[in-house]
Amino acid sequence: MILNVVVEEQTFPIEVPDVVIDEGDSFFSKIDADMDKGWQMSRDWVDKPDTVQRCQIVGDKMLTAMHQDNQNMLVLLAGYILKRAPGIKAIRIDTNGEMLETELVMEKDS
Repeated sequence: MILNVVVEEQTFPIEVPDVVIDEGDSFFSKIDADMDKGWQMSRDWVDKPDTVQRCQIVGDKMLTAMHQDNQNMLVLLAGYILKRAPGIKAIRIDTNGEMLETELVMEKDS
């Protein structure tokens, strides 16, 4: 599967092998467990992030992985989003420090 990651008008298609989506549950569960404790999303503390907020948080982590050129982490994080948000085709990551402005683009939105 492919997740298109849009950063400042540039699109990066991230190819996620099926095996990552099918067998990444332990990694995905660890991410969820971290977020279950609440998360600082820019200026706001969110006690119980919902699915969209969790994908926004992971989008922020993807931006870090891109800056660090960590392709393995990028693929795993893209896998998390594809698994948790069925029907997603792209994520537009906010780069202005407003994590809540990161947008999920679903198939029906096109």
